[in-house]
Amino acid sequence: MNVFMPNTLAEACDLCAKQPDLIPLAGATDLLVHWPLRQSEHDKSYLDLSKLRELRKITWAADSLTLGALTTYWDVLQDSRAKSEFPLLCESARQVGAIQIQSRGTWAGNIANGSPAADGVPVLMAYDASVTLTSKSGARSVPLHEYYTGYRKSVRRTDELISTITMPLRKYDFSVFHKVGARRAQAITKIGLAVTREASAAAPWRVVANSVAATVKRCPAIEQLLQSASPIRKPDDFSSAIAADVTPIDDIRSTADYRRTVLARLLYHSLNGVCPSVT
Repeated sequence: MNVFMPNTLAEACDLCAKQPDLIPLAGATDLLVHWPLRQSEHDKSYLDLSKLRELRKITWAADSLTLGALTTYWDVLQDSRAKSEFPLLCESARQVGAIQIQSRGTWAGNIANGSPAADGVPVLMAYDASVTLTSKSGARSVPLHEYYTGYRKSVRRTDELISTITMPLRKYDFSVFHKVGARRAQAITKIGLAVTREASAAAPWRVVANSVAATVKRCPAIEQLLQSASPIRKPDDFSSAIAADVTPIDDIRSTADYRRTVLARLLYHSLNGVCPSVT
């Protein structure tokens, strides 16, 4: 294998422009899980970003929080303001692997890996996060809910790197995160849900689910249902909206029917008494 270790973001972008087959590495936790079994990965070229200290910053502005691409789950867990302003970040971080993974794995790596079962992506999306993609020619910002184009596919070009993740500071009067799996941590999600409600917003709900589609999925039909006055008196009343938003499959961890059923129950029991239409 070939490993390149740039010292600056500019140098890293230059390498990406010259070698489009480079695979960026941050914590490398996703890559190393399958390393012994995937011999073909050993012959590829990797871009080790670990020296780019400029990307390991948590920056608070008057109206936003920005995580550098090398910010780990543990970094966020140690930030007292993050626990107050964005509690779902901390809730999800505690359920990503064990402490060893939390201290190496990065939020940007969770996005870049593109797993539909990613634990960190749903809460970032529920907080209306955007991703900054940086290349030799400049930078652009992409809303996270528009980042994925298919299973492990995204709008990121081969000459671009995720440099930051930014979340606007807003007033939320409700938020919840659920991970359903064999265990709370050290297990891949069977079905996950993140919901936020922004106080006093015209369209206050953001509903995001994972492990129910080819990508982590924002659920606009469910959001519209919650915004409407349509009564929801049982979990099955979410069925039509769920069918419009997600396409779960049968796999070794669960069945599509189980995922639809559990998602409906998570929504109903989380929102009962919170959303006026859910009773």
